[in-house]
Amino acid sequence: MAESEPVSNPTPVGEKRSCLQEGDGETPTKRPKVECDGEDGNGPIPEDGGEEAPEGEASDGEEDGESFADMMKHGLTEKDVGILKYISDHEGFSGILKERYSDFVVHEINKQGKQVHLDDLSIPTDNKEEAETKQPDVCEVLTEEQKQQLSELQLFKNKEGNVSIEILDDTKEKRTLIHKAIKTHYPGLETKTEEKEGRKFIVAYHAAGKKALAAPRKHFWPQNRGLFCHFVLYKENKDTMDAINLLSKFLRLRPNMFSYMGTKDKRAITVQEIAVLKITAERLAHLNKCLMNLKLGNFCYKNHPLKLGELQGNHFTVVIRNISGTDEQVHQAMTSLRQTGFINYYGMQRFGTTAVATQQVGRAILRNDWNQVVDLILKPRPGAEKEYLVRCREEWAKTQDPEAALRKLPNKRCVEGQLLRGLSMYGKKNIVTAFGQIPRNNRLMYIHSYQSVVWNTMVSRRIEAFGLKAVEGDLVLKGTKAHVLSAEEAEKHSINDVVMPLPGYDVIYPSHHIGDGYRELLSADGLDIDNMRHKVKDYSLAGAYRRIIITPTDVSWEVIHYDDPRISLVHSDFEKLENKPAPVFNKEGKYRALKMEFSLPPSTYATMAIREVLKLDTSIKKQTQLNTVWFN
Repeated sequence: MAESEPVSNPTPVGEKRSCLQEGDGETPTKRPKVECDGEDGNGPIPEDGGEEAPEGEASDGEEDGESFADMMKHGLTEKDVGILKYISDHEGFSGILKERYSDFVVHEINKQGKQVHLDDLSIPTDNKEEAETKQPDVCEVLTEEQKQQLSELQLFKNKEGNVSIEILDDTKEKRTLIHKAIKTHYPGLETKTEEKEGRKFIVAYHAAGKKALAAPRKHFWPQNRGLFCHFVLYKENKDTMDAINLLSKFLRLRPNMFSYMGTKDKRAITVQEIAVLKITAERLAHLNKCLMNLKLGNFCYKNHPLKLGELQGNHFTVVIRNISGTDEQVHQAMTSLRQTGFINYYGMQRFGTTAVATQQVGRAILRNDWNQVVDLILKPRPGAEKEYLVRCREEWAKTQDPEAALRKLPNKRCVEGQLLRGLSMYGKKNIVTAFGQIPRNNRLMYIHSYQSVVWNTMVSRRIEAFGLKAVEGDLVLKGTKAHVLSAEEAEKHSINDVVMPLPGYDVIYPSHHIGDGYRELLSADGLDIDNMRHKVKDYSLAGAYRRIIITPTDVSWEVIHYDDPRISLVHSDFEKLENKPAPVFNKEGKYRALKMEFSLPPSTYATMAIREVLKLDTSIKKQTQLNTVWFN
């Protein structure tokens, strides 16, 4: 996932943006040998700034009781998940990441190597003949008052539930024009002709009530048009799956009718390509009128959907506010990032934000300790949680009654609710089946979190032991197979070639002492590295290989000065479409920010690149402490 996951800044400054005109599958356990999707925008795990942890809905700004900063004192730090080393020798400096979601902008890089941008809202035509076919012009057949009434009806603001338009000069041609104009320009509305007291009216109404907008109509799909409408999705402060679910609801489609190359995180502005089966660009474009924080454009028709992992990566524009480093320190840090790169750690968003980390649940699953799995997910915990989750956990601890605990949850679709529903259906003696009520991707996320902690920890030991050179016993890839380097071969390879395995039954390990460290670490956790197959097939780990060093491309940066901490410092695609001026920076401004740009391949975390620049802990816990100091 090319990183759109967080470090999501936990203390969002209220930010209203005008993205709208009125109106925020995980990789299978048996993974390919080379890890190529999952993090940072390319897989089911959001990139940077997203919400990867499957449990609860940790905080989205609704804090009960203690402040968010107080609650987050129980959260994880980088040290807790094996993120320990840096590879550059410059002096770090402080700064605030994601103070505003507009400080983190992600543009997908498609399989042709081009950045995806939203820069065209026009609707394509199928061919010359269609281009010359004049659609009914709403301006010609409807008055301004009628257009206003229809707009309100479309957005469910009309209490009458319909709009009646009297036909004064009644002809079949005129009625047909009005019917077509309403259905073309106000998707979701149906029309019928009625006669009242000798007068004819066209009545517009919602065919499916509030259940849907733009209800699909049976229609002919031209043979010369591609089956899939591809479009660019621009979104603000909303994760990819939320956006897809919203589009599905308005178009009355199943979410699986949409395809995409990677997921993008929530707390960011992100731009990516989406494809949908047999939905016209016109219907999609009309949604721009009524969706908040989403914009659709750059429509075209093709004969193929999109596939996860097809992208080449993601391009990031990141603003680090209130930096303390001098211009020389910034130059040294960014030059090092461009030339040397960073350790390809799994970022903090992989492990959740609460006191019970996802890798602990993953370890219990792998150990077949199902009572502990339930206990870890449902027991009371300190940290950032909504009040109803706290009440649910307290009820479970007190009664061990799944139905009683479930009644405390207004939203039963969270992981806790799904597990409790499973326990209620299948009983506490059939936990494996009950746990299966949680969606597969979320279940696998737990064990992938455990793999990730092991990988982070062992890579930190590898860097500590051997530094930034390939050595005898290291692994490199030959095709999709790993090969152990001899001393002679190591001389011909660089650190950029070296990979380390995620533990599993289908990988090999380094032949030096770091390889032995894997066995010791898993043994200490009660696991046998020689037996990573699980009784439940879904939880058998094949393993994968991951490069330990990543060097970004297209790296650039500038230090900017500004006076108002509430303004956006990045000129977004939507603002450009609206012809809004780019931010103007005051060279004498009292605040300083580092604006950096870089591109990363799939399955790397942008926050880990930023960490190498700042040499600061990127956990929400530490970033919250920084923000608390800054705003106080």
